[in-house]
Amino acid sequence: MPSQEATMLADFLLAPASLRDFVSLRQFTDIFPQAHRASPAVKELYRELHSLREADIQDVRENIADEVKRSKQLKRAYARERRQMDHATVAGLNPIALQMEQELSGDGLNRKPHTLQTIHPSIEEACRGLEAQIEEMEVESQRTLVEVQETIGALSDLRHGRFAQPASGEDIGEEVLATLKRLEAACTDPAG
Repeated sequence: MPSQEATMLADFLLAPASLRDFVSLRQFTDIFPQAHRASPAVKELYRELHSLREADIQDVRENIADEVKRSKQLKRAYARERRQMDHATVAGLNPIALQMEQELSGDGLNRKPHTLQTIHPSIEEACRGLEAQIEEMEVESQRTLVEVQETIGALSDLRHGRFAQPASGEDIGEEVLATLKRLEAACTDPAG
C-alpha cells in the first residue's frame, strides 16, 4: 500500500498526466491547418509527444519514490534526534534533579501526546506560570532599580562633599582621623 505522501504526490503530479488523457489524436490533428491534417507526420508527431510525455511521467514516478524514501530517512533522523534531545543532559544541571523535576511535574518520558482537549489547559497553565515569573522579575528589577538609584545618590553626595552620617554616630572627619592614626600606628610599629 503506497504511503499517504506518495498518494498525494501522485494525485497532484500525475493525474491526468498521459497525453491521451487530455488530447486525443483527433483533437491533436484538428490543431493543424486543413492541408496538413492527413499527413502521416502528424500521427508520428503525436506518437513522439506521447512517448516523451510517458518518459516524463516515469521520471516523475521515480522522483516520487525517491522523495518517499528520503522522507522516511528524514522521519527516522528526526525521531532519533528527538530521542537524543529527550535524554540529553544540559551542562550545569544535575541529571538526577532534572529527572525528579520531570517526575514531580508530570513531564515523564511516558507522557501521552496532547489532544485538542488537553493542549489548551496546558498552554493556559504555562502562560500563568510565565506571567508569575515575569511579575517576580519585575518586582526584583524594581528593587534593583531602587538600590541603584540610592547608590547613585550616595555617589552624588560624595562628589559634592556631603557625607552620610556613619553608623557609629561620630562625625565623618573624626572617624577618618581615627582610621588614619590606626594606619600610622600599624605602619610605624614593626611588631604590627
